Amino acid sequence: MIKFDYKTYMNQEVSLDSLQKEKFIQRLLRDPMAGFINHVIHQEEMEEIKRVSSQIKADSEVLLVIGIGGSFMGSYALKNMFLSPFKTLDTEVIYLGYHLSSKYLKEVLDYIQNKDVSVNVISKSGTTMEISLTYSLIKKELEKRYSKEELQKRIIITTDSQKGKLREEVNQEGYLSFSIPSDIGGRYSLMSPAHLLPLAVMDLDIDNLLLGYKEGLQLIDEAYQYANLRLNLFHQNKLLENFSVYDPSLYYYTEWIKQLLAESEGKNQKGIFPISTVNTRDLHSLGQFIQEGNPILFETVIRILNSEDIKIEDVSLNKINQIVTESVCAAHYNGDTPSIIISLEKLDMRHIGSLSAFFMLAAAFSSYLFDVDPFNQPGVEAYKKEVRKNLEEQEIDFFL
Repeated sequence: MIKFDYKTYMNQEVSLDSLQKEKFIQRLLRDPMAGFINHVIHQEEMEEIKRVSSQIKADSEVLLVIGIGGSFMGSYALKNMFLSPFKTLDTEVIYLGYHLSSKYLKEVLDYIQNKDVSVNVISKSGTTMEISLTYSLIKKELEKRYSKEELQKRIIITTDSQKGKLREEVNQEGYLSFSIPSDIGGRYSLMSPAHLLPLAVMDLDIDNLLLGYKEGLQLIDEAYQYANLRLNLFHQNKLLENFSVYDPSLYYYTEWIKQLLAESEGKNQKGIFPISTVNTRDLHSLGQFIQEGNPILFETVIRILNSEDIKIEDVSLNKINQIVTESVCAAHYNGDTPSIIISLEKLDMRHIGSLSAFFMLAAAFSSYLFDVDPFNQPGVEAYKKEVRKNLEEQEIDFFL
């Protein structure tokens, strides 16, 4: 289903130490935060997600999803990947809480004035500033419209199973809720209700996503090889990894990958900085630097072999896209920018499930190879601490 080409546009071989590989595999399997491997969602919870999604679709014209980082990027990426921008859903899914733009929030509030609304608040800690602010605003709006009993159907909270402000609110108000397992961090939570519930509301095939994910967890050897290739390239002064795609629907998926890798391995002045390009658009801008600029980067190309096709003068546009992909990799390789190519037979939920499992495994292995913890994010906490201090100095602390 997924093919990996580490050789065509990369002039190196990687010899893997089998003892070291087994050591890192066992380390990952024993890691207390490796729930993304050990805690795959059960069928009973899938059925509850489907039941609640059906209720949302029956009750609401709009579902507001409030989250940031790992709490929203996965489902947001798949929404942009699989839903046509020209198709209208019976229940529209709108994302909030991932920025502090008053303009955008005002526009959303105006848009939902005469619409029935449900809200899914997603925060494992329950204290994330952007989510708390946005939820406070949206909840006040809903309280103007609906009774307490109605709010118990329209507010769905996804958070820690035992603790935190949002779990306390669930217990106090009786809202619908789902749990993010304690051994799964946000950026590794794609196969949790944090993402599966919004995807189910969008009528995307979460069963096939889960099936592909389970298959992708078998790619542990390939993920470890990829992590080793990245480390070898880093030692050759390839400090940036460009995730290159040739279909704009994959753009936000590269954003998900960038968070996954940057937050996992970017610690203690270590790691590879991830960037992304959408081609052929960016070949006419960033492509100049990639071809002839400072040779500090390599590329990981995510390639879709078979897609819905149209013909121009009896020539397949998909065939042209494949020729361009190969040609660009060859040109960049000649310009000292090597490429790893990851090919998917087609773009569907099952293949993306497999690819996502592969990248999660690789992110963990890469972090181990850089000798950092894949599952914490002290740098993120540092900015939050500084923001909290400055807000408190201004006596703005009602949501903290």
